[in-house]
Amino acid sequence: MLKFNKFYSLILVIIIISSVNLYAKSDETYDTLRMMIDIMEIIDTNYVDTTQPKDLVIGAINGVVRTLDPYSQFMDEKSYKEMKAETQGSYGGIGLRITMQDNILTVLTPMADTPAYFAGILPDDKIIKIDSTTTEGISSDQAVKLMRGNPGTKVILTIFRPATKQELVFELKRKDIKIETVKKQIFEENIGYIRLSEFNAQSAGDIAKMLKELNKDGMTALILDLRNNPGGLLDSAIEICGLFIKEDSLVVSTKGRDKALEQHYVTKKKPLYPDLPIVVLINRGSASASEIVAGTLQDYKRALVIGGNSFGKGSVQTIIPLSDGNALRLTIAKYYLPSGRTIAQRTEKKDVKRGLDPDIKIEVAPETEGKLYIQSEKIKVKDSDKKETKIKDEVLDTAISVIKANKTEEYIKHPDKYLQDNPKSEIKSVNNEDDKNNEISKEGKELTDDKKTEKTK
Repeated sequence: MLKFNKFYSLILVIIIISSVNLYAKSDETYDTLRMMIDIMEIIDTNYVDTTQPKDLVIGAINGVVRTLDPYSQFMDEKSYKEMKAETQGSYGGIGLRITMQDNILTVLTPMADTPAYFAGILPDDKIIKIDSTTTEGISSDQAVKLMRGNPGTKVILTIFRPATKQELVFELKRKDIKIETVKKQIFEENIGYIRLSEFNAQSAGDIAKMLKELNKDGMTALILDLRNNPGGLLDSAIEICGLFIKEDSLVVSTKGRDKALEQHYVTKKKPLYPDLPIVVLINRGSASASEIVAGTLQDYKRALVIGGNSFGKGSVQTIIPLSDGNALRLTIAKYYLPSGRTIAQRTEKKDVKRGLDPDIKIEVAPETEGKLYIQSEKIKVKDSDKKETKIKDEVLDTAISVIKANKTEEYIKHPDKYLQDNPKSEIKSVNNEDDKNNEISKEGKELTDDKKTEKTK
């Protein structure tokens, strides 16, 4: 007990000194921290099992960070190393981008060519169990740790799908995850198409290279597909915007409580394609850097944005290394587009509104989006075999028809004109016929009522 009291007394002294120096609220801080210390001492003395001071402190830290926002997280040494390993290359896993949404572990998007992708897991799916571990109260870092492992090993995910009210079980075999981020194609009438699945250090260079190749093929307009793109490096987003808007143009700014964190990010080079007609495609899986590119081009009237509302991740995180190899991922600012608007989720008239509003809104059922996502990996050139049955991509088809009609610039300047020209298209809702049957992928099994766990609330 003496050792315990000394341990926490030292922590208390260190925290209070830091608090006095940083915030000059010593009395209020002391009272609050004294309550935390009292609770820890009670737990240490009376809890049914023996506790370790370090475990209690880490638990308290996790609790504090969890009250902030879905993106701030405490990472222990192992989690921190795994995070760095992912940014450097590859890792063993199932290929899911996840986030916390309304305190529920939610799929942002599956990555292309991964076990999760081929199994049919969709954006907005709620992960309620990983193997036998419930995700209630779990952090996204803890969830990632449970889903990763050596290639060839298996993990079982229990998922609740809000769109169909189904609870599904997926048995997935981990593999070495390596991401191909950019793909291109040329459609009829020389319409160029580039799909970017993630923003990394090579993305801007890859897109510039593909644009050059498409230009040689006679490209007269571009469709930039950012659907199911969870984001990535901010620098990459800025460079991509710089391909289309003039030099020294503001792309995004960040503002936080600390005035020193205010930053303004501008394009640094003359644009290679300042006049190329552009249509950007987004959906609920488009987040962060995707929203910055789509929103910036939209603000400068350089692109027509088509699809559904984006995810709405408009915050900036920084990684702060701590002692003993731990780290803290902390939200320090919010992103603001050139017009001054934010892309964060916001509440309007008691409803939560997501991210960017597209110029032409087309709502697509999650099941259909998932099938289109898988189908997009098998894109064929314009003279390919037409006998293959494909799911109709209403968003892509709309983009192509707008470009063919030479209406891109007109709809960019006057988005309402699209509805005047297409009165039956007001907020299109797309639901593939097969989705009505609540079709489940071969690797997913619907649970019987007596085996269902408590639904995600």
